Amino acid sequence: MIYNEEFETLPREALEALQLKRLRQVAERLYHTVGFYKKSFDRAGVSPDRLKSLDDLKRFPFTTKQDLRDNYPFGLFAAPMSSVVRLHASSGTTGASTVVGYTQRDIDTWSELMGRCFVAAGLTQNDVIHNAYGYGLFTGGLGAHYGAEKIGASVIPMSGGNTKRQIMILQDFGPTCICCTPSYALNLAEQGRAMGVDMRALNLRVGVFGAEPWSEQMRDEIEKAFDIKAFNIYGLSEIMGPGVAMECAEARHGMHIFEDHFLVETINPETGDVLPPGEEGEIVFTTLTKEAFPLLRYRTRDIARLHPEPCRCGRTHVRMGRIMGRSDDMLIIRGVNVFPSQIEAVLVGISGLEPHYRLVVDREGSLDTLEVQVELADTQSFDEVKVLQKLESQLKKDMKDYLGITAKIKLVEPRTLERSEGKASRVIDKRKL
Repeated sequence: MIYNEEFETLPREALEALQLKRLRQVAERLYHTVGFYKKSFDRAGVSPDRLKSLDDLKRFPFTTKQDLRDNYPFGLFAAPMSSVVRLHASSGTTGASTVVGYTQRDIDTWSELMGRCFVAAGLTQNDVIHNAYGYGLFTGGLGAHYGAEKIGASVIPMSGGNTKRQIMILQDFGPTCICCTPSYALNLAEQGRAMGVDMRALNLRVGVFGAEPWSEQMRDEIEKAFDIKAFNIYGLSEIMGPGVAMECAEARHGMHIFEDHFLVETINPETGDVLPPGEEGEIVFTTLTKEAFPLLRYRTRDIARLHPEPCRCGRTHVRMGRIMGRSDDMLIIRGVNVFPSQIEAVLVGISGLEPHYRLVVDREGSLDTLEVQVELADTQSFDEVKVLQKLESQLKKDMKDYLGITAKIKLVEPRTLERSEGKASRVIDKRKL
């Protein structure tokens, strides 16, 4: 099913013509209404009238998260506050948070894009959507909420946390779809088992998961735990929120980026050079229709691949593969680049271990060390020394074989690692202390 067939199936030539028209408009607007961009364009020796083709965009400067922090709170807004009807902000781990604004038209656009996402997952007005993304300054909850209402579905505005009550509502209200982070889905499944609830017997048939990188192996774990079909959704607050890209039910192979609203590039994160489609690199977005908070060439730090080949669903918009990690979250262990999602993929392939883990990076002398703390499954016992030794040995071997690194392995008892009700925080880097 396709929500907006006219725009989601535009022929490539027509889509690129629309993108160029909208790109010129947004560049003009940024140059004349946002002081930061005027200075940035002038410094780089470019101007909006230089945009004769989409390829000309590569001559324009990037926008970074630090630029957003430096202009906190409203310095990058391109619309007066009288036109801004919504404000969201990231929590941020360092420095000022990043603040984003929306006009009413932005909210309407966002709602449609989330509507497209839900329809792509096979949802209709007959579905009941349990929304466990956080409400508030985080964009996930309200973004999913408005999208669900856009397609006429019933919404349970559950938000995050209060896991036991979540499970009760899942049982009593009988939703057909759940929206949350993948790590929280696993947390729900674990809590359900502990409460004696058969999570596979719920009325759920679809899960829409995002806000953090996750692997195909983790998809399998979630689908088995709930007996559902799990979909990957992508977004980030700075660009819109959830709804920038979404998997389709027909293929589930990459997420369609809604290119009538977003122009996407892949760059070498070290040099900034634009890469051809299909090469792994950092994803860069330009918003084409946002009014309050448009961004030009925003560096997401997300590492992925673009897939331009046609999709069986009929959508013509390019697809992006799973986020492999972030260029600024990447761990370099003795010269080897490692993403937490890669370690997760190794863990979920080993019977007797749970996909709950923590990575501790430290330095002994001049050498970096990596300790992988991972929970045993309920079926295992700390008293079975030989079994534990075998699990440790297998995990150490698989880490070496698949990732090329040697890691210390620490097995811990079930349910002892901290659980997340939002994005999972799985890395402790002691080298920064």
